[in-house]
Amino acid sequence: MASIEESKKGTNTYLSFAKKLTFMNKQFLYKKHIGRKIKNISKEEYILDNLKEIVESEFEFRKKYLDQIKNKLSHNKNLPERIEKKAIEIINLQEGNKYPEAINSDFSIKFIYNSNNIEGSKLPEEEVKKIVKLGKTNYKNENEAREAFNSIDAFNYLDDFNFNIPSVKRLYNILTKNLIMENGNPYPKGFKKINVIVNNSQTTPPEKVEKELYELLDWYKKNRGKIHPIILALDFHLRYEQIHPFRDCNGRTGRMIMNKILMQNRYPPIIVYKENKSAYFNSIAKANEGNKKKYYQFMLEQADKSYDYIRELF
Repeated sequence: MASIEESKKGTNTYLSFAKKLTFMNKQFLYKKHIGRKIKNISKEEYILDNLKEIVESEFEFRKKYLDQIKNKLSHNKNLPERIEKKAIEIINLQEGNKYPEAINSDFSIKFIYNSNNIEGSKLPEEEVKKIVKLGKTNYKNENEAREAFNSIDAFNYLDDFNFNIPSVKRLYNILTKNLIMENGNPYPKGFKKINVIVNNSQTTPPEKVEKELYELLDWYKKNRGKIHPIILALDFHLRYEQIHPFRDCNGRTGRMIMNKILMQNRYPPIIVYKENKSAYFNSIAKANEGNKKKYYQFMLEQADKSYDYIRELF
């Protein structure tokens, strides 16, 4: 976190700016002497006035960890550095208070529209905007409109999400509240009771779901700070989709948890865009067959696209 520090020398008071954070279990410190205190200056003012230098300093500290990502890509190995720098800039703009609430709601609209569309929703983006901004819609398909309302509640719940079984179930319950499946039945409660095949691949059998999900959640807690946060989030998402703990709504819950991991580790959330739906499912299928490079490549490209979108909102 950043702060303005004061020190006394004789009768004069001097100011310094300091930013401290922990990344990959290492301490980062950026400190600059401002000078004699003539007027009050806030940390937000200093960040915005010196944004480029702060971003470069933090990037220099963090870029040595990017080999963990580069080694997993088949091409475009400059992509991780580009994403890292954009992420650092966005987070610093947030800390500089140049991040109005409208940005959160605009991102929510884009995320909800794309995430639900990937799963078959036809709700137009304009209707999602009405739901997020106004809290109402007259859209003819009530089930698809309800999906969007539920997604807003799920976004709000992420603040309280803990990496445990009850939190995963709670997120699923929020996302599926009062929804009807394609077969006309309500979404079932709890974990799946039948075997589910996705893209011709078997997912975890029902009797092993809770055990494997517990192991995945435990893996996350043990590896936070050891594995680069982006890889941590992407690997969690992939393993979660392989488990496929619920009868349906696994993609929506999985993408929400992936973004919780990113945000918890000081990265902006990402969007998987609907126009890239086929490539998304194909990259997961290839990863399940043992070739993860296509999956990492695809997801990093989505992160790059998402961060460009967020930066345009400032």
